[in-house]
Amino acid sequence: MEGIDEYGPTYASYLGGAERIIYTADPGLIQYILQKNQKNFGKSRLQTKVLSRFAGKGLLTVEGDYWRQQRRLIQPGFHKEKLSGLVTIMVSVIDAQLNLLEAKFAKQPVVNISEEMMDMAFQIVAKSLFNTYTEAEELKKLSNNITDIQRFVIKQVRQPFKIPWYYLSGQFRDADQTARDTRKILQDFINTRRQETVEHHDLLDMLLSARYEDTGEGMTDTQLVDESLIFFSAGHETSANALAWTWYLLAEHPEVVTKIRAEIKTVLGDRAPAFMDLPNLAYTMQVVQESLRLYPPAWIMDRIALEDDEYKGLKIPKGTMIFPFIYGVHRLSDYWENPDTFDPDRFEKSKMKERAAFSYLPFGGGPRMCIGVNFAYMEMQLVLVQTLRRMSFELVNKEAVIPQPLITLRAADGIKVKKV
Repeated sequence: MEGIDEYGPTYASYLGGAERIIYTADPGLIQYILQKNQKNFGKSRLQTKVLSRFAGKGLLTVEGDYWRQQRRLIQPGFHKEKLSGLVTIMVSVIDAQLNLLEAKFAKQPVVNISEEMMDMAFQIVAKSLFNTYTEAEELKKLSNNITDIQRFVIKQVRQPFKIPWYYLSGQFRDADQTARDTRKILQDFINTRRQETVEHHDLLDMLLSARYEDTGEGMTDTQLVDESLIFFSAGHETSANALAWTWYLLAEHPEVVTKIRAEIKTVLGDRAPAFMDLPNLAYTMQVVQESLRLYPPAWIMDRIALEDDEYKGLKIPKGTMIFPFIYGVHRLSDYWENPDTFDPDRFEKSKMKERAAFSYLPFGGGPRMCIGVNFAYMEMQLVLVQTLRRMSFELVNKEAVIPQPLITLRAADGIKVKKV
């Protein structure tokens, strides 16, 4: 936020003293980039080259006509009603993970809730995509592989000058092999499912049944692996970090926990949540939304101007890198009253119309808004509900909780908590 405080919501700097880049927390300019003139602003090399090398050609990494084709094919499967069948799967996974967490608390007083949420989110994604696959060892290997690949990608982003060394030292070779191993695991899942005749009501069923409008054909195995890998890679770490930050905020605001529990009692009583209950858990959703405002996992985006452009007198030459600063937009006092204060009430329905367009975009905006937004909201609501029925948390390392802006926004040394 220092740059915004000193220069305003949009300012330019020079990378390496030569390459001009633009940072912006101006909702108008961000809307122009992501929506109004989005065809002139492509994704950066990080997403189209670096990520695609390991994650394949899925929705996150491709552009142009192929992206539009895949988006039209997959989008219907992520509508709220289509996700309704996942609620039972999610609740089952959450309860199982909470059993493990309670067993851990019985052995040790303090846990790193960031790590616990990483495991929770991975298991939710795994079972939502491959509901019937139960080989714990393979799932663990898949989780470790994806984590290793993400760490290697982060190294390239943070230290690009070392890329030649990564080649010479064999690190690229090792990462490529890890990616191949990961794809084989996913291919085995898909092969098994293709041989089955019963429906499992998970995301893999949706991907397998999707058909292109022009040909009536489904996706190839390569496409299925690509989209599955993107969903694993992008889906679990963002949700895990969002959940960890939510527990951090709730530990600081026990009065909000009390209000959530009262809502759970009123809406659900003692029964398990169903899809139809989620709209009635309105305050719980407000808590999720406010947490995502203060600590958006996708804290920054990147685009590159494909041709010369201009926005309200701001010259944007071809090749200019532009970084929509989501964290900054979410904390500007021009758009948010007391922006650094945790206040779920600001997301009451009556106040939604007051919000400026593109001043809240934890899942991006425009045509490339995250396809998993409904999945993530549903997941976070259910994790809060099922957890707060059994426990809440007290912070142990409040002073040490420092945001670390990597590819996603995480706590630098995790978030340590005690059960209360």
